Order: sequence, then C-alpha cells, then structure tokens
Amino acid sequence: MKIFFLILFLSFNLEAQMTNNFHNLKANSIKGEEIDFSEYRNKVVMVINTASKCGFTSQYEGLEELYKEYNDRGLVILGFPSNDFGNQEPADNQEIAKFCKLNFGVSFPMFEKIIVKGEAKHPVYKFLTESSPEMYQGEVGWNFVKFLIDKNGNVRGRFSSMTKPDSKKIIKLLNELINENN
Repeated sequence: MKIFFLILFLSFNLEAQMTNNFHNLKANSIKGEEIDFSEYRNKVVMVINTASKCGFTSQYEGLEELYKEYNDRGLVILGFPSNDFGNQEPADNQEIAKFCKLNFGVSFPMFEKIIVKGEAKHPVYKFLTESSPEMYQGEVGWNFVKFLIDKNGNVRGRFSSMTKPDSKKIIKLLNELINENN
C-alpha cells in the first residue's frame, strides 16, 4: 500500500513539475501546426497577447523591430491573438496573419487566437498567470501584456500594455537574460 501511495505521489509531483516550466507547453501556430515549446530551450522568449483593433496595436511595429534586433542573439517573440478585451480581435487566424504581415511586416511566430483570461484560458496563459513566480501572477488585464521567459523556461518579467517593447525596463531585462548562462 505504501508503494502505491509513493507512486501516486511521484506521478502527481512529476505532473506538477512538468507544467511548471514553459518548455513543457505546446500551442498551435496561426497556421494550425502544433509547436512544442521545448524548441525554445536556451532562448529568451517574450510572450504577448495581441489584438488588431486595439489602441496598442501599433506595438506590433516595436515588437518586430525588437525581434529583428535580438533574434540572432537568442530572442523569440510569440504572439497570441485574443478577443478577450473589448472584441478587439474579431478576425479569424488567416485574417490576423494577413493583417500582421501587411501592416507591420510581422515575422516572429504568431499563434492561433486563444483565450487568455478566465476559467477557459489556454494552458500557456494558465502557466504564465498561475504557475509563474507570485509577483508575475494574476489575470491579464488587457491586450499587449508582455511576459519574458528565461532560457530555462522560467517567467522572469511581466510588463503592462502601457510598456512599449523598446522600453528601458524591457531592454535591460532582455539583455540580462540573453547574457545569462544556463
């Protein structure tokens, strides 16, 4: 009986550990292909919830510039469209991809439109808002909230919609994370 409970405990503990790391997650690209986030090991990742009809939509331009400047140094930006705030992303995935490319030249990975708040939130946002260090937890309050994840899959920063992609705070942390050894 003790062995049964030990096995049960270890399996729950393993499951908890697996969901407590960004690299154990998966999501579908905007083209519908499943992406395993283990491919982002040893990279710094910025995750951002986006919308095409938001007052912050112009941040796509800054995100693309950041991606072009830092991608060779190990930064990956992952965009997650969401219609959770003010119906500001009513388009389907194909229209979103076209909008991002035509209007902002977005070349960083974009993902399928997802839910980022509430009980039905996508596992990526469940991880970011519930399994990250306490200081970064809590529901996303609007579009274009930015999370920075280190090379080991740990959330290390969260920035509001108001914080532009090229802000000194983001650039400082980004450089620290890029320069960290695993």
